[in-house]
Amino acid sequence: MSAGPAVDPRGPRFAAILTTIVLAVVLVTEWWLLLAVQTVVFAIGAFIGLKQAPYSIVYRALVAPRLGPADEREDAAPLRFAQAVGFVFALVGTVGFALGITPLGIVATAFALFAAFLNAAFDFCLGCEMYLLIKRFSPARASS
Repeated sequence: MSAGPAVDPRGPRFAAILTTIVLAVVLVTEWWLLLAVQTVVFAIGAFIGLKQAPYSIVYRALVAPRLGPADEREDAAPLRFAQAVGFVFALVGTVGFALGITPLGIVATAFALFAAFLNAAFDFCLGCEMYLLIKRFSPARASS
């Protein structure tokens, strides 16, 4: 599976801002259906592609035209991995809330919120850094 073409790095940060807002609302309200929607957003970005992710579409349609062309591009693979990590935490949170295991829902959502906030506020993609560490220490690389 190809990770896709390189992306404008401002797009994932925009997505992280929206994700932070959504996840904060979920934590305040415990509205698990909103978390389920965010889970689908993560799944699209991770498993279908960043270009098809809803927040990417909003960014390209409404924000990017006002910013002008990006000076640099970023590899999509770490970003898609980060979306997959977000998907796992959001899925666990959704299941926790839906089954009435509220502490599980809260903790899983809080972890996802923490990672999204780091990206939104500090431009630090925790999932991307995890991807790079895993790639660096993977057995395939170590044997070459």
